Amino acid sequence: MSDVTHHFDDLDRRMIALLRSDGRAPVSKMAQVLGVSRATVQFRLDRLINSGAILGFTVRVRQDHPDDMIQAVMMIEVVGKSTDHVIKKLRGLPELHRLHTTNGNWDLVAELRTDSLVAFDAILRQVRMIDGISNSETSLLLTSI
Repeated sequence: MSDVTHHFDDLDRRMIALLRSDGRAPVSKMAQVLGVSRATVQFRLDRLINSGAILGFTVRVRQDHPDDMIQAVMMIEVVGKSTDHVIKKLRGLPELHRLHTTNGNWDLVAELRTDSLVAFDAILRQVRMIDGISNSETSLLLTSI
């Protein structure tokens, strides 16, 4: 991965938008939608990945959830310059619904979902064991109003 800042042009932006809506879109389909050749899409995609502009691909999950799902917001404080490492580890957790950077006393805000309090307790311990996390505060979400 390169440390060089990538400057996006219109095609890059449209490709990223397509990938955000369907991270598994075949290169041939992307070429058709974007109106460019398959080789152009593959070249641009490789360049975006190699430059670090695209860090990876992810799964989108449904926004709805059962009423008995345990939901929480975890505020996370990160030590020094370990934010990228912490983010990478957190993104690997299936219980992580969303992750946000923020300002103030906390560095990250994680939205967590589990199907039981036992699973919730396990994920709290797992998150707190990640190297680079110095402190966290978690609030369960009780009722959506």
